[in-house]
Amino acid sequence: MNDEELLRYSRQIMLPEIEVEGQEKLLGARALIVGLGGLGCPVAMYLAAAGVGHLVLADFDVVDLSNLQRQIAHTTDGIGKSKVSSAAQTISALNPNIKVTCIDQRLDTEALSAEISAADLVLDCTDNFTIRFEINELCVVNKTPLVSGAAIRLEGQILVYDPATPNSPCYRCLYQGSEDLALSCSENGVAAPVVGVIGTIQALEAIKLLAGFGRSLAGHLLVFDAKSMDWRKLKLSKNPNCSTCSD
Repeated sequence: MNDEELLRYSRQIMLPEIEVEGQEKLLGARALIVGLGGLGCPVAMYLAAAGVGHLVLADFDVVDLSNLQRQIAHTTDGIGKSKVSSAAQTISALNPNIKVTCIDQRLDTEALSAEISAADLVLDCTDNFTIRFEINELCVVNKTPLVSGAAIRLEGQILVYDPATPNSPCYRCLYQGSEDLALSCSENGVAAPVVGVIGTIQALEAIKLLAGFGRSLAGHLLVFDAKSMDWRKLKLSKNPNCSTCSD
């Protein structure tokens, strides 16, 4: 790190859990963020600010006026632009030293698998169960850590799959045979700060895994109820009959 980087990341480097060694791990890491909506925006912004060196942004959607209530990486001037280019512009303004790769197209299974294989960590910030299950399966196949977040209405949840953690359950262990549960913000609504809360925790879990400190949420489901301001950390066991991760 040069003097400018030491100053930029000084508040993180001061932490005994991170220090210079952990910051260098972040700077050398490649994170794939799938979905640059309500969850992906705070994820991308915090990872860029924290110094994760290479962010790969994948989303084939464009910025719409209705997005701006919660998707904080996009602005009114960005309406009609691709979400990845809009987010990349915001990231560049936050931290111009971060490398950003934009994927402005729907990835087929082979291409998505290649991106997941190349990443040190994947963040699922989508709101579609079919895509979530595919990302989860490919992370299991490629043994790539996955931080999955979801938010709807006044509720949110975070799940971490970490192949380095023995018997780490995957996303399919939680929702075996639940493809019919798909919900979206466009159909059910969501309070703006809820996606920020969940996305911020996703970013924190990613930083912990990449820098190698603390205890991740692997093996647990963290559930947030904004209406009552309750948090529940539920133990999640690996499903021995899981169609994705069972041996």
